[in-house]
Amino acid sequence: MTADDTARAGAGQATGISAHDDGRPHDDGRPHAVVVGGGLAGVTSALQLAEAGLRVTLLEGRPRLGGLAFSFRRGDLSVDNGQHVYLRCCTAYRWFLDRIQGAHLAPVQPRLDVPVLDVGHPRGPRLGRLRRTGLPVPLHLGWSLATYPHLSLAERASVGRAALALRALDLADPALDDIDFAAWLRRHGQSERTVEALWDLVGVATLNATAPHASLALAAMVFKTGLLSDNGAADIGWARVPLGELHDTLAHKALDSAGIRTELRAKVERISRADDGTWTVETPGETLRADAVVLAVPQHETHALLPDGALDDPGRLLRIDTAPILNLHVVYDRKVLRQPFFTALGSPVQWVFDRTESSGLTGPGQYLAISQSAAQDDIDEPVAALRARYLPELERLLPAARGAGVRDFFVTRERTATFAPTPGVGRLRPGARTHAPGLYLAGAWTATGWPATMEGAVRSGFTAASAALRALGRPYDHPLQEAA
Repeated sequence: MTADDTARAGAGQATGISAHDDGRPHDDGRPHAVVVGGGLAGVTSALQLAEAGLRVTLLEGRPRLGGLAFSFRRGDLSVDNGQHVYLRCCTAYRWFLDRIQGAHLAPVQPRLDVPVLDVGHPRGPRLGRLRRTGLPVPLHLGWSLATYPHLSLAERASVGRAALALRALDLADPALDDIDFAAWLRRHGQSERTVEALWDLVGVATLNATAPHASLALAAMVFKTGLLSDNGAADIGWARVPLGELHDTLAHKALDSAGIRTELRAKVERISRADDGTWTVETPGETLRADAVVLAVPQHETHALLPDGALDDPGRLLRIDTAPILNLHVVYDRKVLRQPFFTALGSPVQWVFDRTESSGLTGPGQYLAISQSAAQDDIDEPVAALRARYLPELERLLPAARGAGVRDFFVTRERTATFAPTPGVGRLRPGARTHAPGLYLAGAWTATGWPATMEGAVRSGFTAASAALRALGRPYDHPLQEAA
């Protein structure tokens, strides 16, 4: 056990929740809820349940909180497993940051501004920008689109027409889920270049899929909410500190302050419902009883824990495919990038972020993180092959990198980073309620209406907590007014 773990264990004991021999916390008259999983969905559920007056125990099998958005140490560096961003329209995740007192550590840019570098242009590299103005929607992107150098005049005009058609779609229409986004774009006059230089530029990063492999329902949700709902909706935010400081350290402090007992390295092996309607949750170290259980773990793990009859077709959880994200980490011996981030066309490189300050890198040099979504082709490539492919690409994109020394190059792989947003996935995603009274589901893969994002994870935590509290006859005030 590390010093941090020891401190956290002490903080958990300080909540005043002690246990009987059967592992159940002393009964003080309040219902007891057990949340299985310490990612954003689980932490959100636990906080909401505790704030409504329940006794709450959170169980996490890993030695940390944060799920798939975490940090680790590599020598003197604090490294995020992947580059995670959010948008101003992500009101649930912004609530989460506020709730753990971390909003100032992950600010949003004042106005959307994305440098887009095309190194495949026949006349040489060209830099364009996707920016917004203060004008109302959809005029806020008009100037940026009119001057976007990576599309022809006719292609820019076609984007405007497609955006208006997209804005008119009804996100509640279930038929959208069966249509692939690329087919819809073709029907609305979008060329291959337009898809590459605009729609996939945004879609791959938010959906973790290219247009042919993305459900129109999810793509429309992203573009309508992010680009066509409010003029500031797409402004980008990201952590200026290691993700672990937010999703683990600060989240754990928030849980402790709420009186929640948090157990790490506590992998749940079995859950079952007793004759009296309570639930038994078994880990290798103890058995807990609960009035409500929230399963906030990935779909395959959820499937393994579900009791018989909890869902009509539990096998559908196994049909929710996953999609990988690959991250390449390069530490140069000098500064090679002056922007906080950029995205690329005409190159296998997708998005590049400067992580120097957040990683704690000292002395001369710069640390860049290259985020590669929908990385099925590269996810299993050896480090040497990835280095041989991507370092020359960075030199092609960044002239200052030519001749710079590479102090370190390493790779992080998340093979099951997100659920795959393929057409038809909507009918596979379950809601928070199950047929088993007192058992609820949470996670970005559940039926949030959002793709697999931090926003979707937090929203699922709200929904699961709301369902549990209503079943227990407890009032619940949703933190987001528009979702109440």
